[in-house]
Amino acid sequence: MPRTIRSFIAVEIDDAVRGRAVELISQLSKTSARVKWVAPENLHLTMKFLGEVELNGVHEIQRALEQRVSGLSPFSTEVFGAGAFPTAARPRTIWLGVREGEQAMVDLHAAIEKALRPLGFRGEGRRFRPHMTLGRVRGGGEGIAELGQLVKQYQHFAAGTMTTSEIVLFSSRLESAGPVYEVMARIPLSTG
Repeated sequence: MPRTIRSFIAVEIDDAVRGRAVELISQLSKTSARVKWVAPENLHLTMKFLGEVELNGVHEIQRALEQRVSGLSPFSTEVFGAGAFPTAARPRTIWLGVREGEQAMVDLHAAIEKALRPLGFRGEGRRFRPHMTLGRVRGGGEGIAELGQLVKQYQHFAAGTMTTSEIVLFSSRLESAGPVYEVMARIPLSTG
């Protein structure tokens, strides 16, 4: 039995936002660019990738997160606007951003970072930009410029608004067909 498990913290998206994101992936995948698109069931807003964590430390991570995020209230999140890292002209990661609720997401991320620092998790070296990864470009070649242009065309794509009321601690198992995510813990934001 493994002693560690690959894990991350995320905000799940609702079915309406998921449906719109899948529509966008369908449009973007019409180019000849080689992209590994995220499976619909795996779409989410990543808050922090933890990497390999000790199985016996999962409860401690959950407790630290509960203490830190319990003071934050649920908020409205609008998933909006296609983009790419590092840029649309040189896309490596294709994503949907957050418009309404962006600062609340940044604050939630900061709370997660503060909760995990005493447990030995290092903070991000760059400013957190809330986003949902749609796909990762696999090499250069044909279709990259076309993909970049298409991403720019969808920079005002509205995927919908949802309520963010919890964060989820996921495990991630890498399989040949792609990653399999399982919920390890749900940590609600304050309800009052």
